[in-house]
Amino acid sequence: MNSKTPVDSRRPLSDGQRLALIRLLGDDDPKVHDAVKARLVACGPDVVPWLRPHLVDDDPVLRRHAREIVLHFRRADADAEFLAFCLNQGEDLDLERGIGLLCQTRYPEANLEVFTAQLDQISKELRVRSITQVAPQQRLLTVTHYLFNEIAFRGDAQYESDPESCYFNRIMERHAGNPIGLCALLLLVCKRLGLPVAGIGLPGHFVCRFQTPTVELYIDCFNQGRFLTKTDCVQYLHATNHALEEGYLAPISTRRILMRMCANLQQTYLRLNDEAEAGLVKRYLVALAN
Repeated sequence: MNSKTPVDSRRPLSDGQRLALIRLLGDDDPKVHDAVKARLVACGPDVVPWLRPHLVDDDPVLRRHAREIVLHFRRADADAEFLAFCLNQGEDLDLERGIGLLCQTRYPEANLEVFTAQLDQISKELRVRSITQVAPQQRLLTVTHYLFNEIAFRGDAQYESDPESCYFNRIMERHAGNPIGLCALLLLVCKRLGLPVAGIGLPGHFVCRFQTPTVELYIDCFNQGRFLTKTDCVQYLHATNHALEEGYLAPISTRRILMRMCANLQQTYLRLNDEAEAGLVKRYLVALAN
């Protein structure tokens, strides 16, 4: 019989053990780093408070390794929060909060208040510019010109293999994104301005629709906010070998928008052979589909 008592990795570390692990955390040897990281991760999130001071340590190796472990636990927290959000919200969920929480699953340090403030500032500027404009269509033109010409949000031609084009915080920072991410930008700005704009999930593409009792326009945010007619959208369906189904041109709920964002993200990770990240995102898709 083995008389050794198994070590409980969750048992609180002594001061001496902490000091020893911190010293080893500053070792740049990959094998040492992997072993120390595994030990600290096994200890659970209780290690975060005493690792936090080392995020600003003078030693760049220790600083980098401490940050990696802290982010590991922050990502786990963000993952749990977003998964709960997906499970507990209805069809008309808060899209802005949803895409913010999705950002934090990859970038746990992302401050949701920052891009909310950015959207508020954009909307404030557009209110000033459109104060004399009565017709909603003219106000929409002001919005799209400002977003896609003046401050130059643009479609990322490499979006299918670039996860950063899927995360809204990175879209706001880089002014570049995939079709649905840029449409989310327009949707969130127009919501603040009271303009009747909805998301339209075409197969293989995503656009927005502006509709009043007298006007119906589609906006291709990926292509500089270009205005399309319904006929243009039908021609796109024919050109991509899709039969005309009315559902293709109907607005989709914010839950379905978030689901499609996650689906795009999962496909991007799969193209990069990143099975771990794709697996995480798949869980969100399952939760949103229920």
